Amino acid sequence: MSPKYTDLVAGLPASVPFVGPENLERAQGARFKARLGANENGFGPSKSTIAAMSQVAAETWMYGDPENHDIKEALAKHHGVRAENIVVGEGIDGLLGYLCRMCVEPGTDIVTSDGAYPTFNFHVAGYGGTLAKVPYRDDAEDPDALMAAADRLRPRLIYFANPDNPMGSEHGPAVVAEMIARVPDGSLLILDEAYCEFSALGTVPIDVGNERVIRFRTFSKAYGMAGARVGYGIGASGLIGSFDKIRNHFAMSRVSVAGAMAALADGQNLNSVLERTARARTRLAEIAGEHGLRALPSATNFVTIDCGRDGDYARRVLAGLVGAGIFVRMPGVAPMDRCIRVSVGPDAEIDRFATEFGPALAKA
Repeated sequence: MSPKYTDLVAGLPASVPFVGPENLERAQGARFKARLGANENGFGPSKSTIAAMSQVAAETWMYGDPENHDIKEALAKHHGVRAENIVVGEGIDGLLGYLCRMCVEPGTDIVTSDGAYPTFNFHVAGYGGTLAKVPYRDDAEDPDALMAAADRLRPRLIYFANPDNPMGSEHGPAVVAEMIARVPDGSLLILDEAYCEFSALGTVPIDVGNERVIRFRTFSKAYGMAGARVGYGIGASGLIGSFDKIRNHFAMSRVSVAGAMAALADGQNLNSVLERTARARTRLAEIAGEHGLRALPSATNFVTIDCGRDGDYARRVLAGLVGAGIFVRMPGVAPMDRCIRVSVGPDAEIDRFATEFGPALAKA
């Protein structure tokens, strides 16, 4: 006899929002030669991060601090806020899940972009929310359309990624400030700033007195710690304090937190990563150009390449690359699915992509 599920859960499909490279490797019976699909930082964490995590590894027998005191204090100092304005969790994915648990119930209206981060949609569905999706405009998030939908629906949550995934576009601080000013009463704007360290335009100043916005950031991208699962939110103290009502208080391992604190203090390595990322983006754009294709401008650690035809063609290109041992991904919604998305990485992996890209195009 099976357990008695809630009506909501009983009606949901069992799914994983992403097909992981490990799944594809198992299916193919071989490891990828280049892992350029998950927007991980292929340059890896800093030496100081590795050293800090190694030193604390022997303490893994202990639970982590359920209050995350030290890392919250470090982040508060870094951003010029108070520790009461910081919540730490197991990646932005985990924090989005907590926020949905706090704000979403069956029938709740939620506004997002069609083609934006699928894990957010996954969490909304898990609590019975109703997603209203607006299309991208000119291969970028459409702030005006998002806020128009918010004006119409008065949703609990509005999701906006800046810079965005999967297209790599960004909007400047003035645009984001205007969005914040337009948030309706009773709504909360989620600013997913996972890629903000790579931004060329910068971010809108942090205002923890505004209860209508929460900002999520991560150590997964620029800091090279995707596997450690360390994300955090910045917001008004009342909102941040509400996470203590429902979060997993022992979610953070001592090893992950030690690594995050070391990474945060290593500005020199962060600058090195940003420089290497910029060079790799330029190289990927050049590779696209060599085949008569266009790389979209990127404010992230990946490059979206317009394959020049429709989604079926781009999927064949993707399949050719995966079959050749090059892990990349693509947007899942038309017309953006005419593109593939290639993460930056070490020169050797970019070289492998360059070698296999032409044959994949020809095969497609």
